[in-house]
This record gives sequence, structure tokens and C-alpha cells, in this order.
Amino acid sequence: MFVAPDPGRLRLRNATRAVIGIAAAVAVSELCGLSLTASITAGLAALLALFTVTDATVRDQRITTALLPVVGFPVLALATTLHGITPARDAAFLAVVFCGVYARRWGPRGHALGIFAFMSFFITQFLHAVPAQLPELYTAVGLALFTAGATRFVLWPIERHTPPAAAPPALPGSGLARPTTRQAFQVTAASALALLVGQLLSEERWYWAVGTVWWIFVNTASRGETLVRGFRRVVGTVIGIAVGLLVAIPLQGALAPTAALVAVCVFGIFYTAAVSYSWMMLAVTVMVSLLYGLLGVLDPSLLELRLAETGVGALCAALAVALVLPVTTHATNDAWIQRALLCVHAATVETARRMAGAADADPAPRVAELEQLLARVRLSVAPLVHPLNPMLGRKRRARHVLALLDDCAREVRGLVAVAADPEASHDARLATAARRVEAAVQALTEGGEVLVQTDGASATEPVLAHLHGLERALAELARPLRTPSGSPLVGA
Repeated sequence: MFVAPDPGRLRLRNATRAVIGIAAAVAVSELCGLSLTASITAGLAALLALFTVTDATVRDQRITTALLPVVGFPVLALATTLHGITPARDAAFLAVVFCGVYARRWGPRGHALGIFAFMSFFITQFLHAVPAQLPELYTAVGLALFTAGATRFVLWPIERHTPPAAAPPALPGSGLARPTTRQAFQVTAASALALLVGQLLSEERWYWAVGTVWWIFVNTASRGETLVRGFRRVVGTVIGIAVGLLVAIPLQGALAPTAALVAVCVFGIFYTAAVSYSWMMLAVTVMVSLLYGLLGVLDPSLLELRLAETGVGALCAALAVALVLPVTTHATNDAWIQRALLCVHAATVETARRMAGAADADPAPRVAELEQLLARVRLSVAPLVHPLNPMLGRKRRARHVLALLDDCAREVRGLVAVAADPEASHDARLATAARRVEAAVQALTEGGEVLVQTDGASATEPVLAHLHGLERALAELARPLRTPSGSPLVGA
């Protein structure tokens, strides 16, 4: 949480740009004479545009940003129209939840559009918006998206110079075996239960429980991942409420200090999102407290209610992921680890081809792909390495697997760096070592025996040293990845 690397200061730059873009969106709304409710809507719309649009190319990011109002405006109209018709509103919200999750099957664009549709409905509940406010809300969202887009693509085009690594495609499947379809039913079932219980707690703030369910299921694929994310959300909310009691309530909605602290919270959301979900939720909770202070409705009982609704949402998510079309942590771990190993093999092959003189060989994209896959492996294995996991043996083996995979990644990065050197020349032993790496990966993924056979290369020969290090790491992986009977272990 405290020493996570930030290569190229990318998280720092993104967080700073987010503060600028969101502040500009709110300022434009205020300059246009819109109400406080509309200005808050503009700020949230800009935040979503900068946070959720993660396409691999700038062109695709622009298209996705332009499509946000296409899904957002109809949902805003639907939510405000049904505001006072509880049964129809609840049914419409659940339909938006299902469609929003199902849209994840279309990759980053579907994911972003689904989130924006859900949050458009959520925002109207948060602000108690009615049909008469719809033109103003449309104006605020339109101005916000334009301002956020200008900040991202014109004022500070970070992605133009540092393209984001493409997210690994979702695990394959069809019908109910497709992860996004299965998750759509899980989230809808959890949301329906959260909605009912949340309304028993509060007829005005029930949507917090549904919002908790929605965000717990973002970027999760298994039972264990969902439970860990729910736990972290509750922890972040508890700490955020404590901070809100100390900071937001004494301010009583004072504009200047509240605006400054909201900017700090926005920075915290973007800077910590990739590092710690608990820290991100702390920032979100404090920001919500400050916004309620601006609206003049903040008091300790409201923060207590938020904690209760968050707990309800986390519990409903846990029940749904355990009872509705469950996906085991083991199955997900095994699939992502195998994909990471296959990427190690592909990177090795490309490096060997590059050093053999193949003009079309480029191992660099494989390094970026491997980093993305390892991030996904860490997310998948998180339930096993969590401090509260009582299965100490599995925890140790899972940590060992992660450490060895990191060793593989380090050796692959070294290989690619050497291959990029124009002075590097082909060595016949390189092809032999590369074939042994290929055999090791095949043995790991198919259950065979992994053997280490070095050819006496000196540690001063960088390519062969990296290949032998990679080979040793792969051989060591065989033990923690399997039980004594030879079946895959990491998972549970």
C-alpha cells in the first residue's frame, strides 16, 4: 500500500490530471449558472469519464467517451421519470444492473458504458433528482464530458505518449459458462436482495447497498475475489466514516475547504485505485461525506446508515457469489496462471527469433502483456494470501507462486532488454535454452515433469543467464502448483 511502484509516475500524473479535469467540469457548470445539484452531477460524470474509460488506444478512448451520453441520457430520463414510482423504479434499476454487467463481455468499452449507465441511475437517487431537473442534468453531463475529454485528449494527453497496456481478454466460455453472463445473474440477484434489505433500513438511502454490490463485483471473477473485495470495501468505508466524522462534519459544508478536500479525495481515488481498494474506498467515503455536507444533510447518523447499508451490500454480494452460479477461486487461479506461463513462453520465443535476425520479431509487447497477466494473477490469488486466510499452508504456497512468477517476469524483462541491444548476436545455445523453456512451460501446463539442464553458460553471458534463471524459476513452480497427487494446487 505504501511502497507500490509507479513507473514513469503514471499514477501520479493520472491522479493530478483527474483533479484538473473534474475541477474544470465543476467550474464550467458553475460559470454556466447551473445549480449545486447539477454541478455535483457534472463532477461525478467527469470522474467516471476519466476513471472508467480504459481502452487500449487513444482513438478508442475518444469513441467510448463520446458514447457515454448515449447510454447515460436515457438512463437519467428513466430514473427521474420513475423517481416516485417505487416498484417500477426498482425493476428498472435491476434491469440496468443486469445490462450493465452483461455489457462487460464487449471488453473495456462495454465495461465503461455499463458503469456509466449504472451510475447515471445511481446519481439520480443520490441527488433525489426529478423530471423537472432533467434538462439541467443533461447540460451538466454534456459539459462535464466535453471538459473531461478536452483535459484528457488535448490539455494533457498522457496516453498519446504512454499508451496503456491492453487489458488481458476475459476467460473464455459460452452461455452461463461465460464469466460476464454468469456475473450478470450474480450481481442482479445480489442487488435485488440488497435493494429489499436496504429499503428496510432506509427508504431514502437504500441505493448505497445496491451501489456496494455493484462495485464489489467490478474486476472480480471468482468467489474468493468477490469476498476479499467486499471485506476491503467495508474496511475502507469504516475508516472513511471515522475520517468523515473528524473532517466533514466540523466543516458544515463550508465551500472553500470542502472543495479543497474533495480535490484531495479525487486525487486519492485515482492514485490508490490500482494499489489498494480499501484506500480508494476511504477516499470515496470521505468525498461522499463532504458532498453531503455541501447539500446540507450531513450528520453522524447518516454516516452510520452508510456503514450499515455498505455491510448489507457486502453480505448480499457474498451470498450471491456463493449460491448463484458460483465460480471457485481454484478454477480462476489455474486459468490465469496458465495464461501467464504461456506468455512467458511466447516472450522467450520472440526473443530467440529477434536475436536470430527475424525482422518481424518484437518481444516487447509480450512484456507488457505479461505484466497485465501477472496483475490479474495477483488479483485472483488475493483470497489465498489475505492476512485473514486461516489456511496457512495454502497461503505460503500461493505467496511462493507469486514470488516465482515475479522471478519469471524479471528474467523475461532482462531477456527483452538484451535482445533490444543491436550489438547482441545469435548464440546456438540460445535456441537450445529457449526450447528447454518451451518444454518447461508445456510440462507445467500439462502436468509433466520439469527438468533443469544447464549447458555451463557463464553468468556473464546475459541472454543465457536470463534463460537459465527463467528455467530454474519454472522448475521451482512445479512443486507449489501441484498437490502430491499431481493436481493443481493454487486455488482452493
